[in-house]
Amino acid sequence: MADKGSNRSRGSYRTAGVPVPSLLTLFAHLLFIAITTLLLVWLLHFRDGLSFTSTNNLKLFNLHPFFMIIGFVLISGEAIMAFTTIPATRRTRKYFHMFLHLIGLGSSIVGLFAIFKFQHDTGKSNLLTLHSWIGISTVSLYALLYIVSFLVFFFPGAQNWRRARLVPWHVLYGIAVFFMGIVSAETGLIQKFIALGLQKGQEALIVNFTGLLLLLFGISVGLVVLLPVSYY
Repeated sequence: MADKGSNRSRGSYRTAGVPVPSLLTLFAHLLFIAITTLLLVWLLHFRDGLSFTSTNNLKLFNLHPFFMIIGFVLISGEAIMAFTTIPATRRTRKYFHMFLHLIGLGSSIVGLFAIFKFQHDTGKSNLLTLHSWIGISTVSLYALLYIVSFLVFFFPGAQNWRRARLVPWHVLYGIAVFFMGIVSAETGLIQKFIALGLQKGQEALIVNFTGLLLLLFGISVGLVVLLPVSYY
């Protein structure tokens, strides 16, 4: 009876023989591609492109959403899913998980550098908006989580019982910071939408759809973590 109940429980998370987390992971990957495409079209076609050295300061500003959305939010979402969805050993998944988060951390630092340099070069003040407050808090907590996680889960001297006790808090903290990143990205898009005076047209649609797909990406990542995993 217990086996039948267990099988029924697992079957309830399947659709046409495919585990639901697998479908959600595929959906999240497709959203990753769609968001990246929309963002690049927006920045390269409508917003003058990307550059650290151009005399056009707008190209410097564009590096901020590029690194913060693609490099930070999307890559960190992929890192979260990687730990439970990659068909590999636990050690391999753990290393890949941390490597992707390292990319996310590096991207967030570059993204912050770009916006602070843009604000300095254009004579504007920093950290005045809700978006900037959420954003700087998110990156700070993300960096803290990465350092603590490295010491706890990778440092050879860490005790296994302590790691086991901290895993649930690590997951909760990580998901919370990830969704803070989603909120930061959404408020940034809204702020830019208003600053540009967008109302109708292709650019307005691209910005709005980018925000909508980011929300769906965040929900997808959350569900992948919450639902039973596909691989062990």
